[in-house]
Amino acid sequence: LRCDFFSDALGLSTSMTVILPQRTETQIGMTGAASEAPPPVLYLLHGLSDDDTIWLRRTSIERYASPLGLAVVMPQVHRSFYTDQAYGGKYWTFLSEELPRLVSEFFRVSEAREDTFVAGLSMGGYGAFKWALSAPDRFAAAASLSGAVNITGLRTSRLRDEDPRMFERIFGDAPIPDSADLFHLVREADPAALPALYLSCGTEDVLLEDNRKLVAACADAGVELTSAFPPGEHEWGVWDSEIRTVLDWLPLRTRLG
Repeated sequence: LRCDFFSDALGLSTSMTVILPQRTETQIGMTGAASEAPPPVLYLLHGLSDDDTIWLRRTSIERYASPLGLAVVMPQVHRSFYTDQAYGGKYWTFLSEELPRLVSEFFRVSEAREDTFVAGLSMGGYGAFKWALSAPDRFAAAASLSGAVNITGLRTSRLRDEDPRMFERIFGDAPIPDSADLFHLVREADPAALPALYLSCGTEDVLLEDNRKLVAACADAGVELTSAFPPGEHEWGVWDSEIRTVLDWLPLRTRLG
């Protein structure tokens, strides 16, 4: 489904792409499954240059999720880094507060923590971990694929020629707040309260070292983290493969496939 709706948090109309489970018997080449109970839901977040349709267009996420009876919600957040911007929209408020409420109003999905997951790639990997570390009571598991996990480093050393004032728009002149710094959130977390965490990054990815540093920070903080470093660059071939790994890893209470 492509769902167009109005966001009070953003003050504008926006969209999300949603995959809902459907039980099928005669579909050729693909299995569809659903249970009688409201299905578990995966919030799947896009990267910097993408939108809410990108996971559906660049991977086979619909085919991978279909036999699991899993709903997948993919919101649109533009180039916001899932943050309430200094000069722009309140995308963190939209993601963390408004979106789950609207999803529960619009669709029949489980609201239980044990049935709720979040994952994303690049900027979306950052957003997934930020959300899970900030609201650990909401999620059973969170995954970051090639995540832009070092927001302070990105701000100072990896400016975007096509959008040179991006971080000024997002954070203004102020330092990166602790609430937006994954390394701070890891240090301050209660390891026993966190959801299961999965991190992967390709061995040729420009963000590899930042991801290795976050793995080390988790180890120092006693935060349990499953990590993988498959061969590959910052590209969709890696992410199409890794999202299948994530779906296999998710602690789904009932696997229908």
